[in-house]
Amino acid sequence: MKKSFIIATQVLALAFLPAAAHAQQDLINDPEIYEKDHFRKTCDIAQFGSGFLTRLDINNDGIVDAVTNHAELTCDGTRGPDCNEDGCPYNFYLRAKEGGYFMIATARIYGYDFVKRFGNMVFVMKMHPRFCERTDDKPCEMTVRVRGGRFVTISKK
Repeated sequence: MKKSFIIATQVLALAFLPAAAHAQQDLINDPEIYEKDHFRKTCDIAQFGSGFLTRLDINNDGIVDAVTNHAELTCDGTRGPDCNEDGCPYNFYLRAKEGGYFMIATARIYGYDFVKRFGNMVFVMKMHPRFCERTDDKPCEMTVRVRGGRFVTISKK
């Protein structure tokens, strides 16, 4: 009986997986409008600094992508309401060749530099030292590049 229940559960899960996978692939027209609209609904007064959105080619495909920085949000008088000792949320969006954007990652970091290494642009993300398995107070520096639709860690120190 228990085995039949497990098999039935697996069959139901497989039946719904295509719908879940499709939902993850929905494109948004513009991450700036998408995120600002979200915060305008959740905050009585939402203000956005000039660094809230940065447009740059993060995956080296020649198409301009986007990064949002929640430290540049002031919600009801509180700057960076979702920031803490681990940093602030940054959302990374890729632009599809067909148009529209999809989010590939969210990271809680102190900030980043976008630099050229070995001919490719990479992120050097500054984050809490525990992400580099350290207990000192010097920020961890993780170097990542975007390959396909995901982050690939090159190094961390």
